Amino acid sequence: MQIFIMRHGQANPMSNSDSARELTKQGFLESSNMANWLKEHASNVEQVLVSPYIRAQQTAQTVLADSGFSAEITTLDFITPSGDARQVHDYIDGIIDKNTVKQLLIISHMPLVSYLVAELTFNQESPIFQTAAIAQIDYDIDRMKGELVQLISPFDLL
Repeated sequence: MQIFIMRHGQANPMSNSDSARELTKQGFLESSNMANWLKEHASNVEQVLVSPYIRAQQTAQTVLADSGFSAEITTLDFITPSGDARQVHDYIDGIIDKNTVKQLLIISHMPLVSYLVAELTFNQESPIFQTAAIAQIDYDIDRMKGELVQLISPFDLL
């Protein structure tokens, strides 16, 4: 199984609340560029787990529109910046059906995306994500851990 963990695109620094921050033009462009990368490196993302925060929702909408994937989207209130990576790991293991979900995309925030990579991998590296960066994990559903294949950002595509 492939798990792709993505940080939202660049967001406006100011808003009435952190959860209401919207993507900037740059954030939409970053999300679109990474959607094109996903289209080349993932055969078909079947499910997307996304934070309820506006910037993550906008990133998810952009990625799905630009990649052409017709994935099921699930908004989870516990994958926010202060979310618990162990809870997300438990949730993922609980929804995995060995015969159906082959590629999963998670769109969230720092620091959770970093902690989630550490939680889901054997070597427990905790990388720093640039905006719209994606970590690809080759996940062993029997061992409930995986290997970090790569971490790619929009700047790597230039």
